[in-house]
Amino acid sequence: MIFEQVRTGGDRNFGYFLADRSGRCSAVVDPSGRPDLFLELNERHKCKLKYVICTHDHYDHTVGAHDIARHLSALIVMHKITGDRADLQVEGGEELALGVLTLKIIHTPGHTEDSICVLCDDILLTGDTLFVGKVGGTDLSRGAKAEYDSLHNKLMKLPDETKVYPGHDYGVAPSSTIGREKETNPFLLRKSFEEFVDLKANWAEYKGKHGIK
Repeated sequence: MIFEQVRTGGDRNFGYFLADRSGRCSAVVDPSGRPDLFLELNERHKCKLKYVICTHDHYDHTVGAHDIARHLSALIVMHKITGDRADLQVEGGEELALGVLTLKIIHTPGHTEDSICVLCDDILLTGDTLFVGKVGGTDLSRGAKAEYDSLHNKLMKLPDETKVYPGHDYGVAPSSTIGREKETNPFLLRKSFEEFVDLKANWAEYKGKHGIK
């Protein structure tokens, strides 16, 4: 597999380039404002771009997506909730073939209803669902509960060695693992939903007390 994490500017956004080395077909995830960087990567690796995947329908994750997709005749992939904003509408549990690679879609509502994560081998692209040492922003009611369930019932069920690559460089490092997040992420260490949402409500105070940026 060819895999690259790309800093795309904005609010410390990350985008991702994945390709099947043998078949030379590729996918990009959250190009978010810098389609030129992904066009360069695609050309450098001599790939045919197949998918442009947006982890959720927020501007900082979709801007530029249609530009690169149209330029290289690729398919925009989003959760089906977004409707005709996507060429290929997916649901949780679906798998997309990328040469010999398989991209598994995990529906992780919370930050938004349409949020998805993408799993390829041992690499998990978490969008704005899970950051390194943090979680995605939500309200303090239905959104928070949906995110809590997505984290504990889906992402934390993956093997500990699964590598975590988030949609923003908000944490203490640009990447992590599921095992490390289980051990160190303060949101995942909360013993109940009530404690989880209390931390969300008081995150600014918690950050100041623990010296977190």
